[in-house]
Amino acid sequence: MKRIYFDHIAATPLHPEAFEAMLPFLKEKYGNAQSLHSLGQEASLAVEDARAAVAALVNADPAELVFSASGSEANNLAVKGLALARRDKGKHIVLSAIEHSSVLNAASSLDKLGFKTTLVPVDGTGLVDPAQVEKALTKETVLVSVMLANSEVGTIEPIAEIASICRARAVAIHTDAVAAVGSIPVDVRALNVDALSLAGDQFYGPKGSAALFVKKGTRLQPLVDGGIQEAGRRGGAENVPAIVGMGQAAEVARRLLPERAERLRLLRGRLLDDLPRRAAEVVVTGHRERRLPHQASFCIRFVEGEGMLLHLDMKGIAVSSGSACTSKSLKASHVLLAMGLDHATAQGSIVFSLIEGATAADIDYVLAEFPPIIERLRKMSPLYTEYLKERSS
Repeated sequence: MKRIYFDHIAATPLHPEAFEAMLPFLKEKYGNAQSLHSLGQEASLAVEDARAAVAALVNADPAELVFSASGSEANNLAVKGLALARRDKGKHIVLSAIEHSSVLNAASSLDKLGFKTTLVPVDGTGLVDPAQVEKALTKETVLVSVMLANSEVGTIEPIAEIASICRARAVAIHTDAVAAVGSIPVDVRALNVDALSLAGDQFYGPKGSAALFVKKGTRLQPLVDGGIQEAGRRGGAENVPAIVGMGQAAEVARRLLPERAERLRLLRGRLLDDLPRRAAEVVVTGHRERRLPHQASFCIRFVEGEGMLLHLDMKGIAVSSGSACTSKSLKASHVLLAMGLDHATAQGSIVFSLIEGATAADIDYVLAEFPPIIERLRKMSPLYTEYLKERSS
């Protein structure tokens, strides 16, 4: 059976160069990066080389990067760490309504400590209006967190404009850039943010590799207390193989990003254009222009996402429905609901996120196999039967 993996937002395959770079640190180079002997120093140098490579990908200083075990951990460190370090100034946080669950839940946990959170709405394309962020700020606001790009609908947010507003009000600004780094150019200096989250498994690095950029001079309260690792900002022995793999993947991403993005953008465009032509009642979600180059998302009316996922998988096509963290849940996506879609439509979410190596033949196969699946599932839908009766009356 033909196998097509279009689930980049869940995880990318490990790049061969990253795999080769990791191997020695899974075998003979097993030293702890904090040890003073030669094996330890070898590991320490490898970690710092990887730190420099990841920092270069986002135009940061290597000392401004804190390695973590996941994008979710990086988001938690940013939201909790930045807010708790500023609680003497106030206890108000501003988020967009479409943030990742790791950001929303981190803020929710702070509510138990007396913090209050304001969610800023988005428009029908998932775009945040900077004016709405400014309107939400109060004298008590100590942190704003708005993602750079939404993996579920692909929309890229105006972070530099939002950061400018925060700078004028002396409010810390964090952006969850997990879905963006390695797929589009990301420059922490141009964005002018205090903190930025990224994850290696979104640019062909290993799972369990991630980092938080923390601008020099920014106060941050650690979440994991321990030793001196990560300049005291995150205790625990470093996962050297994962960090090394992430560093190599960052080098590859920096080298190949323009070519990779343009090729995937063209293939992605075929899905966005052709699927609505081949199947009725298909809603394209997200902003058409301000969009991740590899992402195409839809809501298929009168069909549930779970059914589509299972039928596509039987045809060898792996995709997502909603975000990776909610794809096993039957709940409607909070992102789609925030964009104004009704629950029934939101239940039909389907997300194609293309990976390196995708071909025109892969797109042809999806466009040939998916419409009949939609038609077959709709024949079993009482909602669709009722819709047809109403339309014909």
